[in-house]
This record gives sequence, C-alpha cells and structure tokens, in this order.
Amino acid sequence: MAGSSPSSRSSIFSYTLTTSLFILLFLCSVFLFTRRSLEPYLPSDPRAPTLLRSENPSDEPPDGGDGVSLASEPSSRRDSRAGDDVGVKPETEEGGDSNGDGSAVEAESGDGGDSRATDDFAVKPETEGGESRGGEVSVEGKEESDAKSVDMEVVEKMRGCDLYKGTWVKDDQYPLYQPGSCPYVDEAFDCQRNGRRDSDYLQWRWKPDDCDLPRFNATDFLARLRGKRLMLVGDSMNRNQFESMLCVLREGLSNKSSMYEVNGHKITKGRGYYVFKFEDYNCTVEFVRSHFLVKEGVRINAQGSSNPTLSIDQIDKTNARWKRADILVFNTGHWWVHGKTARGKNYYKEGDYIYPKFDATEAYRRALRTWAKWIDKNVKPDKKLVFYRGYSSAHFRGGEWDSGGSCNGEVEPVFKGSILDSYPLKMKIVEEAVKEMKVPVILLNVTKLTNFRKDGHPSIYGKTNTDGKKVSTKRQDCSHWCLPGVPDAWNHLIYSSLLLQTGSNRRT
Repeated sequence: MAGSSPSSRSSIFSYTLTTSLFILLFLCSVFLFTRRSLEPYLPSDPRAPTLLRSENPSDEPPDGGDGVSLASEPSSRRDSRAGDDVGVKPETEEGGDSNGDGSAVEAESGDGGDSRATDDFAVKPETEGGESRGGEVSVEGKEESDAKSVDMEVVEKMRGCDLYKGTWVKDDQYPLYQPGSCPYVDEAFDCQRNGRRDSDYLQWRWKPDDCDLPRFNATDFLARLRGKRLMLVGDSMNRNQFESMLCVLREGLSNKSSMYEVNGHKITKGRGYYVFKFEDYNCTVEFVRSHFLVKEGVRINAQGSSNPTLSIDQIDKTNARWKRADILVFNTGHWWVHGKTARGKNYYKEGDYIYPKFDATEAYRRALRTWAKWIDKNVKPDKKLVFYRGYSSAHFRGGEWDSGGSCNGEVEPVFKGSILDSYPLKMKIVEEAVKEMKVPVILLNVTKLTNFRKDGHPSIYGKTNTDGKKVSTKRQDCSHWCLPGVPDAWNHLIYSSLLLQTGSNRRT
C-alpha cells in the first residue's frame, strides 16, 4: 500500500465518503419514518401530562361533564330557547302557580333527576399562573379563551382558613357590576336608581383574616356551571342573593342576550319561581320560593275562617323542583321572627295535630331537622352539591321592621361594638342540624360577615323617589340589601367554595 499511487488513494477516500453518506442518509430516513409513525402517541411537550388535550383549553368540558361542547351541537339545539338542554321545561302549570309561589309540583320520575347530574362540580384551571393585586389573584376576563387562570396556591391557602372570620376592606375595583347596569335587580333592591346618593357602600370587599379570596371571575364561574342547574331555595333574602347571582354572572358574558328567563317572566315580588338560562354554557340559575322549607297550609276554624298553619314535620311542596338541581343553596330565617310564626298560637302542626301554643325556636329546630332528613334521603353526595346560607343580619334602630325601626343615613360599616360578635340562636340550631347530617352540606355562615354592614340596606330607597317627592320613612327596609352590595360577597364565597372543590379533586 505504501507504493500505491495518489489516484488509487483518492478513489478509496471517495468510495468511503460515499458509503458513509449513504449509511447516514439511510439512518436519517429510518429515524424520520419511525418518528412520524409514533407521533400520535407522543406528547407535544415533554413536560405536558400524557392526557388528551384540545388545542384550545377553553373548549375543554368541565370535570365530570359529558364532554360535548355547544359548538358541536346542531344549530337547531343551540338556538332552542326552551331550556331543554339541562332539563328545564317551559312552565306550563300557570294555573297551579297563579299565586306566584311556585308551588305547583311537577311529576317526578325515577330519583328526581340524580342520574342526569354530573359527578364532579369542579373545572380544572385552564392555564397556569395568575397575577396578584392587593392580596387577591386577578382572574378577571370576559371570554373563556382569554380568561386568566385561578392561582391554585391561593386556593390551597384557603383550605383550613375560616372564610367567614375577617373584615371588609375598601377596593376601588368594586362593585363587580355597575349600579343600574343589571336588568335583573328589582325595584326593592335598586337603591341608586331609587335615589340613594352616597356610593361608598358599593366599594367594600370581604377579606378573611388568615387568607385571601381569589378575585371573582364570572367567566370561570360559568365554566364550572356548564351543563348544570344552580338553584336557590328560600325566602326573599335568597331572592336578593339570586338577583345578585344573575348580575355577577352576567358580567362574564360578551353576548348578554344569550341569558334569558326561559318563560319570559320578569322578576317581581309576586312570583316565586324563575329559571334563567345561560345559553353559551348550557346551564341555568333558578329561584324557588320557600319561606320555611317546610309545608305551609291553612286550617278552617269553627267560624269558617281560614288561618295559616305550618307543618314542621313535612317538607315544602316545592321539593320536587329541588330534586332536579345539581347545586342547591338553601336558606330560611326571617319569617320565623314575626307574626303568627313568632307567636306560635294555633299555628304549628305535626301530623294532624295543631298545637294551641308552641315555641317558635323549637319549631325552627324541628323544621330544620325535617329539611335535613329530606336532604339525607334525596341527595346523592357524588351527584349534587348542597349549600345552606346562614342568617343575614338586620340593622333596625329604634324599633323593628313594623314599628318604626330605621337605618336611614348609615353610610359606612360598623367596625367595633357588640353587634360584631352577636350570633343568633338560629345559627347554632343550623350548625347542630348540619353536623348531624349524613350528606355533607357547605355552611355559608354569613352572619358575622353581615353584622358589619349596617350601611348596605335599602332603608328608604326600596322605592323610586320620583318628581322630587320624599319617600316615606315610616317603614324602612333594614333587612334586605342594596344591589350591587353585600349578597355579591355571598356569591363570591360560593365561587371560592367551588374552587376548593377543585382543590379537593386535584389532591385525591
């Protein structure tokens, strides 16, 4: 070889190079072919979990949902305004509901709709991250596609924190919706339109002592309600909260006309049943009036006159509607402190027996037990979520609601004094009832939260002040709340509770 010619060495080098390139090209081809064959089974990002993902996170259905988005439905279904997608039927029993209390009971089938309810009430955050501002996480947004995520670290800090022990802080980004902007606030709660001139009462935000609440995000809340029915059951205080719920969720809609009452009813004091459909999320928010949660009735006395009765051992006749909801929010309280209810003469009934005289507090305890037994019998914890919203404080000065009591002129919360520590016996009875139940109930214990807010009531502004005429001050409303206002915080706490449900599911 030493004597080989330069031309021979050049030929050998050329052959070796050609062979090497051919082998390299062959190996590259094999690699690319193999990569393409395996590509459907490989995650696009090695850090991503090996779960099936949609390209747009906002299109993912909520956990426990049926995985069918509205975009994939036939247009005839999306355009339907009957509300049937979540089992809402047009209200055809007007004859039985002419008194407006929603008492006409529809036919039940099976277990009242539990088989249709979903197994999980939480939606996983759509993205990671989040911004903090003033101790809160900013997650505002109008569209699911660009909604900022919930910071799960903040949610975890809520765990073990008493959300109901805290104070109110001023926040210049409040209220959550502007006065007069929401068409679902009835006259009785529309204080600014009725002539109230001060506005500082609108800018208070509830802040727990030992943790922060995530910033309220209407879009994310609606995503968690997708395909579900949220129902508030109770007296006019729950109607107050129901109207607030409609208003705060409406802020998450870019198309406000996609939200409507399925039977075309406007909110008034006289009607006791409403179903509002959020078409883009295939969910409903509903209100069922039930003053006591147990059955109201009448008796005919010896003179032929009729008098009301209250059967504390029988559930209210609207209960067939309760069964169809996925998330329930109950309350009762204010109707127990006045009139025949408080006096208890020839009023309370068990079985066929009407007590000549019966203690109202004991009647309340037995009524709550009746409600608790109904929940334990009819609610499957893996299918439904149940809240009980606690007693909402009133702030009458110089008398009660019907004897000259007033709260006019209150322009800021009270931050010291015995009222902040007051806790009615009714709430202790509620706690006892909830503790004994088999079905877990989330107690929205807003009593102390509302103790502060003597400034938040309609007072004399429950009616429109027109033509410069002075509104009568003889009877003031110091029980209900102006909207925007305090009930928005109750709904913020429901939203926070749903986030905690998410955290529980993630940890398990």
